[in-house]
Amino acid sequence: MWDPAKYLDYQDERARPFYDLLARVGATEPRRVVDAGCGPGNLTPSLAERWPGAVMEAFDSSPDMVAAARASGVDATLADITRWEPPADTGVVLTNAVLQWVPNHRELLVRWAEALPAGAWIAMQVPGNYRAPSHDLVRKLAATSRWSRSLDLPGEDTVSEPQDYAELLAARGCAVDAWETTYVQRLTGEDAVLEWITGTVLRPVKAALDAADWDRFRFELGSLLRDAYPPRADGTTWFPFRRVFTVARVS
Repeated sequence: MWDPAKYLDYQDERARPFYDLLARVGATEPRRVVDAGCGPGNLTPSLAERWPGAVMEAFDSSPDMVAAARASGVDATLADITRWEPPADTGVVLTNAVLQWVPNHRELLVRWAEALPAGAWIAMQVPGNYRAPSHDLVRKLAATSRWSRSLDLPGEDTVSEPQDYAELLAARGCAVDAWETTYVQRLTGEDAVLEWITGTVLRPVKAALDAADWDRFRFELGSLLRDAYPPRADGTTWFPFRRVFTVARVS
């Protein structure tokens, strides 16, 4: 289950890749713009501001996220991204930090590229840090005998390299712009990296454990993360966060 309030912790830092992605989309007057996996809807209004004449469509698979988006004024709907099909008038499909949760997302991108009209845009951004200590330590802890009975976490190959996405969509005739960026986030607060990943990669861990085990897992993981990401003298913590971006124009 998604916790919209927890996800919005560090919302400024989480929003930066969205705006970097949006800046590379060259659509001028799309008829329909889709926020696929809109989460709590905090970034969806930016799409309406960019393209005020477009029909805005926003959806998410989490009822809690959809409720949060609607509460903020976004007309979001509940939908499964793996089953969603782009309407014929779609000009932009943007998906921000969503496809890493979809095991078959490479096939999904191909399906969208084949279904969208010529001139439409696909823009996606996913975390590219599945080999970083923040994720590696979670997997290693989860694999120990006291936890492995109940936890199933994404592996190192959850997302592809930028060139792989570029080749995937170029093979379908798209003009592709793919790149990666590592943001060195300056996080504040105690156990800052633990708090950051609690709203994302630790979500399935929390869902699988009872309250007591969840507290124990967090306690053990917190110690490991403090060693991997030591806080600075001023109490802040540097957290390198790699992101993978792809923008494709259908031809």
